[in-house]
Amino acid sequence: MNDRWDTLIRNATIFDGHGGGPTRGDIAIADGKIARRGVGLDPARADEMLDADGQWAMPGLIDIHTHYDLELELDPGLRESVRHGVTTVVMSNCSLGIAFGSQRSKGEGVDPIVDCFARVENIPKHVLRRAADVATWSDARGYLDHLDTLNLGANVVPMIPHSMLRIQTMGFEASVSRHPDAAELESMKTVLAEALQGGYAGFSTDALPFHYLASAPNLHKKIPTQYAPFREIKALTQVTREHDRVWQATPPKDHPLQVIRNLLLTSGRLFGRPLRTTVVAALDVVTNRMLVRLGLALTAILNSKLLRGRFALQSLPARFKVWSDGPITPLAEEIPELRQLNEPDLEDVEARMRILEDPDFVQRFRAMWNAGKGGFGPARLRRALRLEDYALTRRLEDMMVERCPVEAWAGKSLAEIYRRAAQRSGLEEAEREIFEGLPEGADEAAFLIHLFKRLDTDLCWYTVTANPDPALTRRLLMHPKMLPGFSDAGAHLTNMAFYDCSLRALRLAQAGSDADVGFAVQQLTRAPAEFFNLERGTLDEGSVADVVLIDPEALSTYEGEDHVQRIYRDAFEHHQLVNRSDGVVRAVFVGGALAWHGDGFVEDFGQRPFGQRLAPRQAVA
Repeated sequence: MNDRWDTLIRNATIFDGHGGGPTRGDIAIADGKIARRGVGLDPARADEMLDADGQWAMPGLIDIHTHYDLELELDPGLRESVRHGVTTVVMSNCSLGIAFGSQRSKGEGVDPIVDCFARVENIPKHVLRRAADVATWSDARGYLDHLDTLNLGANVVPMIPHSMLRIQTMGFEASVSRHPDAAELESMKTVLAEALQGGYAGFSTDALPFHYLASAPNLHKKIPTQYAPFREIKALTQVTREHDRVWQATPPKDHPLQVIRNLLLTSGRLFGRPLRTTVVAALDVVTNRMLVRLGLALTAILNSKLLRGRFALQSLPARFKVWSDGPITPLAEEIPELRQLNEPDLEDVEARMRILEDPDFVQRFRAMWNAGKGGFGPARLRRALRLEDYALTRRLEDMMVERCPVEAWAGKSLAEIYRRAAQRSGLEEAEREIFEGLPEGADEAAFLIHLFKRLDTDLCWYTVTANPDPALTRRLLMHPKMLPGFSDAGAHLTNMAFYDCSLRALRLAQAGSDADVGFAVQQLTRAPAEFFNLERGTLDEGSVADVVLIDPEALSTYEGEDHVQRIYRDAFEHHQLVNRSDGVVRAVFVGGALAWHGDGFVEDFGQRPFGQRLAPRQAVA
């Protein structure tokens, strides 16, 4: 036994990841491991001592749904997660990643990373190209070797992304136009099996119907995984099952029977062995109150003794608040008339203006915006019953201005701005200039089109499309078959800010008992570690010392939405929405090394590895 400890954390309130209430004690760290746990450990044996009186100590938090694949190539410290206590991230979700390098040689003139990521994850093309430029490996083994060379700030857990697997095997054009032949499917199975044996944690697919490619001539085509027939999904998830790895999926939400058919793949009763399956996401969608109920019902059925599944919905422990830059928003992709405005490149203002001036577009936009808001018929009934297909509420009252050239509009809803446009009196000069040319008596659709034409991306607004009720959000968080996640960290640079979603989960749990906090800690640490078969997630003696200290008093007053900032990231040469929880997380240890303390990152953070690439425990096929 080592006679010396590198660090001694004293007098902490310890939540050890096993789900129980807290204990008070000390934690000794040596050689990157938890060397001792106890009360009154000898401080003379420690090189460094940290007094954690009044603070919670817990295992490093695990974020199971990120898109950090590209950011790692530009800034591998993953600072925006580590500062909030996250020490392990699962990436390559939703069928997208860079396991096979840039794949430019497979693109036949198309840049696959740019084409697949840009609209789905709302990452500017120039950022994606910079990442693709350094993705010089060409196979899944090469990517793992590459990850091992990076100065990782957190542990990373890659999966095999289905869209990129199709491109690798079939070539880009074939991957978005047809089913694989028998030889191609066998090749995909072989590549996947070798990757899972080599250290990948799972396999990710995507079936959300609004995930489109970003470059001509394929703007109306979806990403490659969407062209896979069920027999392909079944064959590849069978490989995943045989290696006891995780299948991450999104559901084909517009086709309930396909949802059920796909999710039945988790069943051990039907397929001999349960398939670890995690699906995005358990959200209380404002426009459709049935989705969360169906998700809970499916979870119960799939995990029942009858089907013997191993199924977990991901839950976002926060309001689903989405920012939009004029007409550019991930919410647009779901609605054909808005999707058309997302097709041009971000910088191509002229293309958007041509669309907005097109009389046919204006007519279709008006029909879309007014559908179900008047008269009689199925659309009106679905709207009244909150059973609509789209997440965007199409209510100006729900669309809040954050910033625009008229500073007085900040904090107001577009409904208030619409009323100001209608009154035509008492307006500021800047308002009069913006409203110039808007006909008197213009309806909401005409008003929106007019704003988009005049302001384009200078109008930044946000809306909450899901999880408006904290009580229901907390209920989902505390569900034993839910896994907190869906932060989308590393994507949607100016649309979402959930880097602190694990802290928001703890904040929701804190409203209850110590036992509730203990359960939430388990769901953020040991539960996802066990689901992905990772050697992380506890503070047991001998375990890797990924440790987080949190100030519960600071947490109790922390409101994540109030601490969103827009910063300029030099690594991206682009702005990004981030969170700031300074004062809540007092210390973050990754692999036994202090990475973050209450005042900031340690001096050499980002200059040497703190985290590492994690491979799941080997399983028998």
